[in-house]
Amino acid sequence: MATKVYIVYYSMYGHVEKLAEEIRKGAASVEGVEAKLWQVPETLPEEVLGKMSAPPKSDVPIITPDQLTDADGLVFGFPTRYGMMAAQFKAFLDATGGLWRSQQLAGKPAGLFFSTGSQGGGQETTALTAITQLVHHGMIFVPIGYTFGAGMFEMEKVKGGSPYGAGTFAGDGSRQPTELELEQAFHQGKYIAAITKKLKGGAA
Repeated sequence: MATKVYIVYYSMYGHVEKLAEEIRKGAASVEGVEAKLWQVPETLPEEVLGKMSAPPKSDVPIITPDQLTDADGLVFGFPTRYGMMAAQFKAFLDATGGLWRSQQLAGKPAGLFFSTGSQGGGQETTALTAITQLVHHGMIFVPIGYTFGAGMFEMEKVKGGSPYGAGTFAGDGSRQPTELELEQAFHQGKYIAAITKKLKGGAA
């Protein structure tokens, strides 16, 4: 039976979605792993999104909390708001109370990725503050550490991401994820998929 890795994200302007797509490719590159993209529900009305110049959402399916239990491993992605996850993703996690009470997500490996507006905008704090959500569910946080190798030490180019997970800088919205940032996202997907597969294979 295939190992299922779900990449669950919220993306307002597409930056997080681009990282999610690469993470999916990386996870799917591991033999025996089935990787799937999911979006969390939008909480803002269309009128407000229009005023914010947010583009239409893609056709990636919307996930419900109960569907999280189908995954063997999860990777959560979101933009930052003042150094923490966006409210849309927090609202989704707030709806997982039933799963928390029954601890249905306990023991599942989970990773994080993110997008910030600036270099000091939360490439570490966004993940650090999100870990509390994983802890209460009993999930196993899987950071990428420095397994991305030389790419983690890039100093000549602006690069998002941290040992916590893949990341990008959106700036005023015009900046798109760079090739190096996308490579790091692919690596994260491949890395967590391999760990998820190993954990599933060793299950009692």
